[in-house]
Amino acid sequence: METLSYKTTVKAPIQKVWDMLWAPETYAAWTQFFSPGCQLKTDWEINGKTYFLDGTGNGMVSTIKSINPPFEVVFSHLGTFNNGIEDTQSREVKEWSGAEEQYFLRAVDENTTEIQAIVHAEQKYEDHMSNGFTKGFEVLRKLAEQ
Repeated sequence: METLSYKTTVKAPIQKVWDMLWAPETYAAWTQFFSPGCQLKTDWEINGKTYFLDGTGNGMVSTIKSINPPFEVVFSHLGTFNNGIEDTQSREVKEWSGAEEQYFLRAVDENTTEIQAIVHAEQKYEDHMSNGFTKGFEVLRKLAEQ
């Protein structure tokens, strides 16, 4: 598992950046580079259920390990979600189960926010993650700065 880190600075208040990260319409816009039609479905509860889904409704089932809005959220990926079925027990899933996706926001000043994403991914997905976060954070920055 590789630990990958992506960071950008946004000329917008921290709460606005947090809201734009997770609002359904802006989440779909900045995550389009991972997969078109991305959705996040979550109860925003520690140890609750979170689903990172593609446009077909398939993806990953995860949980929140820690959350402190608008400063941080740490997701732990538990398995896959395909055709309405969660898989958290197969050998393939257990090889990467527990990988984290962490988001940290820091107010540089009242109108500037630094955002960092730290993700654990298999090496074969490094280019996909780098493309997704690099292009996605640029879209997020442009949306938040409007």
